[in-house]
Amino acid sequence: MGRVAVEQLLYLMDEVFEGADEEDLLGNLRAVTQHEWSEVPPGCMRSIRQIIGHVGACKYMYDNHAFGNGSMTWEDPAGDLGVSMEDLQSRTLALEPPMKEITEWLGSGHHRLRGHVAELDDAELVVARRPPEGESRETRWIIANMIRHDDYHAGEINHLRALMQGNDGWAWESG
Repeated sequence: MGRVAVEQLLYLMDEVFEGADEEDLLGNLRAVTQHEWSEVPPGCMRSIRQIIGHVGACKYMYDNHAFGNGSMTWEDPAGDLGVSMEDLQSRTLALEPPMKEITEWLGSGHHRLRGHVAELDDAELVVARRPPEGESRETRWIIANMIRHDDYHAGEINHLRALMQGNDGWAWESG
């Protein structure tokens, strides 16, 4: 079987995670300061760190459940960060891992998931696999869901950052 569809999905995974501009997930993080990383803007509920903790945890969970033994839980450690994946999604932590280390953990999760997708051929895209939340889905749905997930949260991060930097208008609008 061919790999045309798998290669297209890999391209989309890479573009939405670390493409060539500031609209991808890591591109949005490049403009985030340490203060903005953990700040929750007025009227909002989550920090950028919480969102990245969530995105990273989902990468590891989906990878483990769809391509591994399915034993991973939200309470499992987030790599060597000293906190659980669930903790990374909470507002405050007793031990706050550095932004750089959390971002590296996120990247490792992306590359781990991407590596398993890269091993597939197109016929395997319709194979049923189990995502963390339960009912089996086609592999292509799981991959598409993870692509949408990165894209959605990249926009959310962009918006939070813009609110904190006071530049939430369109580029062509003046002050």
